[in-house]
Amino acid sequence: MTSAQVDDKGQGGREAAAVADAGTAGEGYQRALGARQIQMIAIGGAIGTGLFLGAGKAIAKAGPSLILAYAVAGLVIFFIMRALGELLMYRPVSGSFSEYAREFVGPFAGFVTGWTYWLFWVVTGITEVTAAAQYMTFWFDIPQWVSALIFTIILYGVNLISVKLFGELEFWFSMVKVTAIVGMILICAGILTLGFSDAGDTASVTHLWADGGFFPHGISGTLMTLQIVMFAFLAVELVGVTAGESKDPKTVLPKAINTVPWRIAVFYVGALIMILSVVPWTEFQPGISPFVAAFQKMGLGVGAGIVNFVVLTAALSSCNSGMYSTGRMLRDLALNGQGPRFFTRLTRSGTPLIGTTFSAALMLVGVWINYQWPGDAFTYVVSFATISGMWAWIMILVCQIRYRGLADRGVLPQSTFRAPGAPFTSIFALAFIGLVIVMMGIDKDTRVSLYCAPLWAAVLGVSYLVLKSRNPENKAFAKS
Repeated sequence: MTSAQVDDKGQGGREAAAVADAGTAGEGYQRALGARQIQMIAIGGAIGTGLFLGAGKAIAKAGPSLILAYAVAGLVIFFIMRALGELLMYRPVSGSFSEYAREFVGPFAGFVTGWTYWLFWVVTGITEVTAAAQYMTFWFDIPQWVSALIFTIILYGVNLISVKLFGELEFWFSMVKVTAIVGMILICAGILTLGFSDAGDTASVTHLWADGGFFPHGISGTLMTLQIVMFAFLAVELVGVTAGESKDPKTVLPKAINTVPWRIAVFYVGALIMILSVVPWTEFQPGISPFVAAFQKMGLGVGAGIVNFVVLTAALSSCNSGMYSTGRMLRDLALNGQGPRFFTRLTRSGTPLIGTTFSAALMLVGVWINYQWPGDAFTYVVSFATISGMWAWIMILVCQIRYRGLADRGVLPQSTFRAPGAPFTSIFALAFIGLVIVMMGIDKDTRVSLYCAPLWAAVLGVSYLVLKSRNPENKAFAKS
């Protein structure tokens, strides 16, 4: 912990306030992301392939009770985002997760958080660009590696040109996803009220409880879907990484975070209620998009093509986000002496040159590996991505609890965007994440991620000790 955190005489609070006011001064980034882009990045971060594709498997496991799983998990996500918002208004910086972990837990926590979040986006980028290449085969008979290469080069170029271009691309990616879900909700509502299409005669809200009950496989079936549910929400915290490049973070970020409840209520809970009312949950199968199944039930043959375009957009959006966040995480680590110094280099437009290039290269290597040895690679990578992504959430919550305690004692300045109900809501969110990890250990398909996590931790532990021994005077390794 920094000296500012333990100075009970008030000096630390004044110093911390100066740091908070400084924001990202000296980081070298450009504050080019406007309110419109931040809002859509926040919305798009909560909508990914986990909803459009993964929900099919989850519906088969839990039935209509999946609606409750998304609602409860969504509440937990809101607690996490409000905890993040409190920290961001205290000190809005790029690479926020590792910065806060470094300040409130210790240098090793910052090291682990930065590298783990970087790895999360690398493996996510690998799976998403691979998936995007597979979606292209729906329309074109071209080798998947060609599509993967083209997509990676395009997104790499976008991220190097300017952060404003990245934000604009994310805006339109998010717009496609939002339009698709809102369109599906309106169509389903029309079928339920007016009875048109092939599904009109059988559509009814009674499907939510009449076909085996709301919990057809019991509470255990619902609990076993939590890993799928939480994976769908991964990347919602990305808005925190944009803090250092937002034009007006203290105004825009709170507004974006406060939209989380209605986003989840509409895009997840609302969409599932509509779809499961039109199509009985018993007709859904793992591996088949619930959106495709709904379109087929309605007799709309174009449904598969529409959904394929949407999931292609979702995959490219996720890969684009990965390019953005990995470069900034590597630069944050390098600036704090916890990564190679060459990662600090920026382009003239203020984007991380070497960090983004290095991450994009690894994504291409990963795509090749995924093509060579597919098998269960996607399940394993998704599982590891989930556990590594949740580490960022754990650090956000722990840091918020530590920060709130210091702020309440007057050691640090109070945030202008306090998390309601904290620290109890943060403790509840931590307990829920713990439950998800337990369920991942019970499920044989996701258990492998819990084997990988200790190995990754060991690699980071050894790397940290080596760096510390080579740079004993570096303040990045000073004891908290």
